[in-house]
Amino acid sequence: MIQVGIIGGSGYTAGELLRLLVHHPEVKLDFVYSTTNAGVPIHKQHPDLIGEIDLKFTDTINPNVDVLFLCLGHGRSRSFLETHTFSKMTKVIDLGNDFRLNDDQELLGRDFVYGLPELEKEKIRSAKNIANPGCFATAIQLGLLPLAFAGKLKDTIHINATTGSTGAGVMPGGTTHFSWRDNNFSSYKVFSHQHLGEIKQSLKQEQHDFEAPIFFIPNRGNFSKGIYATMYTQYEGSEEEAKELYTSYYKKAEFTVVSDEEIHLKQVVNTNKCILHISKKNGMLLITSVIDNLIKGASGQAIHNMNLMLGLKEKTGLELKASAF
Repeated sequence: MIQVGIIGGSGYTAGELLRLLVHHPEVKLDFVYSTTNAGVPIHKQHPDLIGEIDLKFTDTINPNVDVLFLCLGHGRSRSFLETHTFSKMTKVIDLGNDFRLNDDQELLGRDFVYGLPELEKEKIRSAKNIANPGCFATAIQLGLLPLAFAGKLKDTIHINATTGSTGAGVMPGGTTHFSWRDNNFSSYKVFSHQHLGEIKQSLKQEQHDFEAPIFFIPNRGNFSKGIYATMYTQYEGSEEEAKELYTSYYKKAEFTVVSDEEIHLKQVVNTNKCILHISKKNGMLLITSVIDNLIKGASGQAIHNMNLMLGLKEKTGLELKASAF
């Protein structure tokens, strides 16, 4: 069995990771590290796991686990790895943003690979350390990468994407309070979201001459889980040509599919799927992308990366079904 440790176990991302790992047929949870909850049963923090996991949070670490997931929040993974030593055989998957950009992907002899399987599958298979993509970045990149691969991104890209409240993390705040979020809608970090760096990096990797401006408006939705993203840009080809481009690009992707019908969030919430819809209107190619922000946008993608790194079938532990209601 694969021995797994989790660093930072109390947040939404760690909770989703635990829900998936306890049912993964090849995994044994070794420890879940949390200094603030040490000694507390995990199901006290994640009540839905009662009866499924009997571990307690701990403030001690087994440095020899096979796989280590970092769920520490953005900006904290680097300092943690600088002050804690793990076996050279331990594979690290960071769910924060510390190692996503090329200039940041080296630390104390550890080289990180950007963990978007649809883009870097072969590199992930041989990697020892993974920088898991951001949730918005996942939905948006999957919507644009086929165009970049074909060298078709020549004009301004407009993106409007809405995420559920879990995207803001477990710590309460003014814009996550139920009475503020319910029956409400707002934008934030307009044109300056932190995921733009990794999006541009991946697009330029596929299309070396990519220099088109990206205008990204992130929104807060009044629902808990999911991202609904729309992207549009000038496109000279036909709608049929674009659809063929997308279906060809993702023909070997286990979790990303192109739909002929218009799509909605309930098709992907509680799954590791990304569903795309392509249409052309008034010279613009419109791409719609939907994912679960905590699964495909975080914990499910991290497990997909683990499966690739360990030579397991990609869907192991991730054969999840959406609810129609």
